[in-house]
Amino acid sequence: MRRVVITGIGTVNALAQDVPGTFAAFRAGRCGIGPLTFRDAERLSIRIGAELRNWRPEASFSAKDLPLYDRVTQYALVAGAEAVAMAGLPMGLGPRGGVILGTAAGGIQTWEESYRAVFAEGRSRVSPLVVPRLMLNAPASHLSIRHGLTGPVLAVSSACASANHAMGLALQQIRAGAADVMLTGGAEAMLCFGGVKAWEGLRVLAPDACRPFSLGRRGMVIGDGAGVLVFEAEEHARARGAVPLAEVAGFGMTADAADIVAPNVAGAARAMRAALRDAGMAPQDLGYINAHGTGTLANDRAESAAILEVCGVAPPPVSSTKAMHGHAIGATGALEAIACVQALREGLLPPTLGFEAADPDCPLDIVALHARPARVEAALSNAFAFGGLNAVLAFRRA
Repeated sequence: MRRVVITGIGTVNALAQDVPGTFAAFRAGRCGIGPLTFRDAERLSIRIGAELRNWRPEASFSAKDLPLYDRVTQYALVAGAEAVAMAGLPMGLGPRGGVILGTAAGGIQTWEESYRAVFAEGRSRVSPLVVPRLMLNAPASHLSIRHGLTGPVLAVSSACASANHAMGLALQQIRAGAADVMLTGGAEAMLCFGGVKAWEGLRVLAPDACRPFSLGRRGMVIGDGAGVLVFEAEEHARARGAVPLAEVAGFGMTADAADIVAPNVAGAARAMRAALRDAGMAPQDLGYINAHGTGTLANDRAESAAILEVCGVAPPPVSSTKAMHGHAIGATGALEAIACVQALREGLLPPTLGFEAADPDCPLDIVALHARPARVEAALSNAFAFGGLNAVLAFRRA
């Protein structure tokens, strides 16, 4: 079976609009959550989120191209450009290169603008570009166009597990020989009035801060952004002199087949075991787990139980970076995979911000408040989505 490595990473998120800035924020334990500034935010009950501040699309895209891109596609293209540059990928990969990208909502801001135009402002027409802008495959398709990748290209939408599912499928495409290189990860731009209003209805959003695994936590905080990673067959990377950042060692996915929103300990544990088995790892090989860690009462309790079931009474250190970059829904797994790359390469575990006191229902070794130095040989990244869909990736030092 072909080994798969990561040779490039790129991101835009509430912490920074590139990888160096994001790594610096993880080291410093900086929070990207703040007051929402988009149109009609004052009408919301929840008025905080992890927005990208000072986003300037005109600096990255021509006036001719910009009308084609919803913000979700803008994020994906900028993150993708950084990842491709870091990997030193040549143009002309053609059918040996592809894209699998996750997103939960796609061009939701285009939906909102179009509905506003028709229903609130009484217009009888919308732009002919609405469908190309809002479709969930727009970010993946534009990445393939931009970088000349004509192999497997598709979008994956499985709520909060979208990016992890996308990366797992990209891993499988390379292992199967269908491609040598895949751009993968996720993108999301859900921070608009309609996006937050919909989440308000579920009553899972925190009004003040995200505090994963902490006693007194009150819910999740939505974030925007994208993470794009270059997955590459190891022999292909070596042949062109690329430096692997980490190995993508394993992937596991399961379905709870139980409840559409309630987390399930058994399903989460089965996904973690499947990823370890696929990677040829034992639980004791792990030096770090980047948890799904949403900051809701139910998720953190269930995930803690699943980690203890898989790893025993002495699990590896755990953190949730959602307290910094927010829950970026379909993109969040990609941001967390990038955090795992940093942990493996720099020996630094990113912190869980907002942690106030240990919760007896979450008896884990939480990396709280400050980054922790630690040599990490292997790491897991968990994603457990509404719909009972679980996707877990295992990474190893290159």
